[in-house]
Amino acid sequence: MLVSATEMLNKAVAGKYAVGQFNINNLEWTKAILATAEECKSPVILGVSEGAGKYMTGFKTVAAMVKAMIEEMNITVPVALHLDHGTYEGCYKCIEAGFSSVMFDGSHFPIEENVEKTKELVKVCHEKGISIEAEVGSIGGEEDGVIGAGEIADPNECKKIADLGVDFLAAGIGNIHGKYPANWKGLDFDALAKTKELIGDLPLVLHGGTGIPADMIKKAISLGVAKINVNTECQLYFQEATRKYIEAGKDLEGKGFDPRKLLKPGTDAIMVIVKEKMELFGSVGKA
Repeated sequence: MLVSATEMLNKAVAGKYAVGQFNINNLEWTKAILATAEECKSPVILGVSEGAGKYMTGFKTVAAMVKAMIEEMNITVPVALHLDHGTYEGCYKCIEAGFSSVMFDGSHFPIEENVEKTKELVKVCHEKGISIEAEVGSIGGEEDGVIGAGEIADPNECKKIADLGVDFLAAGIGNIHGKYPANWKGLDFDALAKTKELIGDLPLVLHGGTGIPADMIKKAISLGVAKINVNTECQLYFQEATRKYIEAGKDLEGKGFDPRKLLKPGTDAIMVIVKEKMELFGSVGKA
């Protein structure tokens, strides 16, 4: 059974740990993440970008697949299915499809329009028991066609969005999607602390969790970050493990590749990184 992310993140704020959001792109990735969450007894958020949803033939397919896998795999930990960086239209599609959580990314709109659209979606989501994440200050880099310049969010604008009743808030603090460049200046903890002071106990979200040093992750959690997104690292681990398997030629035998064997090294690698992140975030045993 899917749950909204509200309760798990409120517990994370109170317990000074963070819940990992790991993006899914197919059945194998989903299976690996769910199995690891169950092993670690950790709550987990499955993130789905609009591009990934399209690749998997649509949000209804994704929701049906995840719900069935939770049942067939006997998953007992809390699982939220979350739209990542959703458009206004995408949010409505996921609400209809049966997602338990959505993110409306209105960070590229003027603040007045971000407020207007977020306010409407908060009402719709809460009527259906769905959690909603909003964003202020775009996240740097590019992920699945979503490009951000890496802005530092205005704490006062964060409060405007927080006051609308969102369940958790992504505030840009210098974090970026993808690999971090060598000249990256690090997270702006002053901006994070100012935002936290204004919004109180509302859970904060750190996008671009790949490549952020562990000490920065832990400091961000101490300042109210309760959800950390990881995508690029899973992609890199999957790619490298699969490449090594293919180059080793272990599955040729004149029969071609068995997709189950071909994908196993990559999904095993994802399980390793997901477990490492859950341990770093402090969510192990918190289900």
